[in-house]
Amino acid sequence: MKVSISPCALNGTVWAPPSKSAGHRSLICAALSDRPTAVFNFGESNDMTATANALIALGATVTRDGNTVKVTPVKKNNKNLTIDFNESGSTARFMIPVAAALGAENITFTGRGRLPERPFDTLVEALRQNGVTCSSDKLPMTVSGQLKAGHFELPGNISSQYISGLLLALSIVEGDSEIVLTSELQSRDYVLMTVNELRAFGAKIGIENDRFTVKGRPFLTATTRTVEGDWSQAAFHLAAGAIGGDITVKGVGLDTLQGDSAIVDLLKEFGADITVTDDGINVKRSRLHSITIDASQIPDLVPILAVTAAFAEGTTVITNAERLRIKESDRLLETAVRLKAFGIDAVETADGLKIVGGKPIGAEITSANDHRIVMAFTVMAANSSGNSTIDGAEAINKSYPLFFEDISSLGGECNVICDRQ
Repeated sequence: MKVSISPCALNGTVWAPPSKSAGHRSLICAALSDRPTAVFNFGESNDMTATANALIALGATVTRDGNTVKVTPVKKNNKNLTIDFNESGSTARFMIPVAAALGAENITFTGRGRLPERPFDTLVEALRQNGVTCSSDKLPMTVSGQLKAGHFELPGNISSQYISGLLLALSIVEGDSEIVLTSELQSRDYVLMTVNELRAFGAKIGIENDRFTVKGRPFLTATTRTVEGDWSQAAFHLAAGAIGGDITVKGVGLDTLQGDSAIVDLLKEFGADITVTDDGINVKRSRLHSITIDASQIPDLVPILAVTAAFAEGTTVITNAERLRIKESDRLLETAVRLKAFGIDAVETADGLKIVGGKPIGAEITSANDHRIVMAFTVMAANSSGNSTIDGAEAINKSYPLFFEDISSLGGECNVICDRQ
């Protein structure tokens, strides 16, 4: 899909879509429970479909009625299956250990896009040391064996999703387990989201510094859950308001474990005019200035923060974002390339970006098959001085299929030139 974007003012009110991060966790916990249950306000995207399909392959029933998903639990001792994670890294890192916890025999996991290039060696080594055989450190990967309770050591600065995946899995493996981190945990809030969700389903998990303890049991205890709004997606609209509009985002609150709620404080630091009420978060256009950003805990915000920096006076420096090189794209490289295409002085560093604020012009860019690249540079295009196009814009279906509809509702001039789907 190729989309054209014309310069325009973005104003109005928009509802944040359901959180993808919370949705993954609620759905998996529901499927690992002792009886059928439901998840409310469940979002629809390619990543959520990948998780649902993986659970269905393991014997669960997942049916949707509007934004409500009804779930009957998975089965144990699965064998001779092939599970396609599509392009969802979250699904892969969560479901590989979960499948092993259920008892796996000859289960092959595959993926698409850049996912087969992304490493799983740290997770695979932890599984191999605790009763599971894995044919490879990358996808496609065939897994057999029963994950055993025990001692796990992992670095905390590789992927928080490895820790989350093991916490989900060990919660349904009988016996006591501990996960000890050998380096500082990055994206800590995502792990805390997992712990919070598991506790809601009755799991017994302890946290002491960089050590997590799990008292495993055969199943979790079913409960209904409602998925909160997604701060990662709300960030695009909030930044658009700060750059050149007047936008209120509803459906998100500061009482959240989502680390990307940090967008509010970061935009304030840029100089944005922000008002937080019980009815929503309002951001108005204001004069922005450069800041320094440590992205270790908020890597998903980097593309939209980089776009915000392009409209801020001075040089913004983003550090500790090296993990972005193994996302759907090399996000540091691809973000820098597109900033330059829009006429912005941007330098890619080993672990981040340096961005000199300026006056973006229109540009013709590709998506790099990365949903966050598409959404961030749609915001840039709307606030640039000329017309722009984004080729490969269907990448938004990974996490936020209604993004262009929501941008249009705010006054965005986005038109599909070509739809090859």
